[in-house]
Amino acid sequence: MADRRLHIGIDGRELLGAPTGVGRYLANLLREWAADASFQHQVTLFVPRDLPSLEPKDDPRFSWRVLSSAHPGTWWEQTTLARAARSSGLDVFFGAGYTAPLRLATPSVVAVYDVSFFAHPEWFGAREGLRRRWLTRAAARRARSVITISQFSADEIVKWMGFPRERIRLAPPGAPESSPGSRAADRPPLVLFVGSLFTRRHVPALIQAFALVARRVSGVKLVLVGDNRTRPPIDPRALAREAGVAAAVEWREYVSDDELARLYAQARVFAFLSDYEGFAMTPLEAMARGVPPVLLDTPIAREIYGDAGRLVALVPEVVAAAIVDLLENDAAHAALVAAGRRCLATFSWTDTAMVVRRALEDAAASR
Repeated sequence: MADRRLHIGIDGRELLGAPTGVGRYLANLLREWAADASFQHQVTLFVPRDLPSLEPKDDPRFSWRVLSSAHPGTWWEQTTLARAARSSGLDVFFGAGYTAPLRLATPSVVAVYDVSFFAHPEWFGAREGLRRRWLTRAAARRARSVITISQFSADEIVKWMGFPRERIRLAPPGAPESSPGSRAADRPPLVLFVGSLFTRRHVPALIQAFALVARRVSGVKLVLVGDNRTRPPIDPRALAREAGVAAAVEWREYVSDDELARLYAQARVFAFLSDYEGFAMTPLEAMARGVPPVLLDTPIAREIYGDAGRLVALVPEVVAAAIVDLLENDAAHAALVAAGRRCLATFSWTDTAMVVRRALEDAAASR
């Protein structure tokens, strides 16, 4: 533990709007630090507009500073945020979303969740990919350490960025709160996908597989939840029409937390056919609500989920067979739900927050 009280600065952009992966990761770190009486550091969150609320509320250890901007992108980060951070008397800066101001004398720690923009540049526009690769590598090189969320991502960071393995710290996300809900037999035949629609998540293949499922399971539905970030862009509704299952496929770009909880409570199977992730939280969310996931058989799926997911090849017939089995075979469904509970027990937000805290304290001590 640090032998003095630190002033920690954090880029809080991802807490605004509808938080997705990075925002939820940061929010959980803040929540854990607030619950820890031994955490006596001062945290300042830099945000481009006022936060509607800050959890924890009324805690003098946590505050935010508004650096107004209509477009809080790279320019805001490297100019406005950099100036504010330099003038705030920080002991250490945490870049929670891949990057940090480069012209900053303060020691920094940067979280890099995956390096898909290095490993698969074809998934990104030329300009976006170049910006991500250059800025992430530059921020990591000046950082005292890099936080990442899986052994797979650590290996990829070493491979693609040439970053020293000894300066990488593993801080996987904690498990969501469990609420298993009703038994499989009491749930409608609903297949759920949650996550941004990226090319690597093979939504077209999922819809093709679902069309095969629909021929065998009466009344089955597929609900897709996530904004469309595919490149080249796909149209899930058009794909469903082409597959002859338009009436059984629903796509929602975003839903509230309450609505998402309702969908998890109704779903009988979760399908997530991604071939590249740093971790992927939504399969864990599904497990926590008693919904077994069907996942592509990849190194990251084997590392994180193991026998708690039905691991399949990217073949529509194979995916469909796994989904049908979990829709109709209550024993197989129950076995995966039980394995999911064991998997969830290995992930703790308390442990995650401690790893990040120690990284920040060590960075400040190296000043």
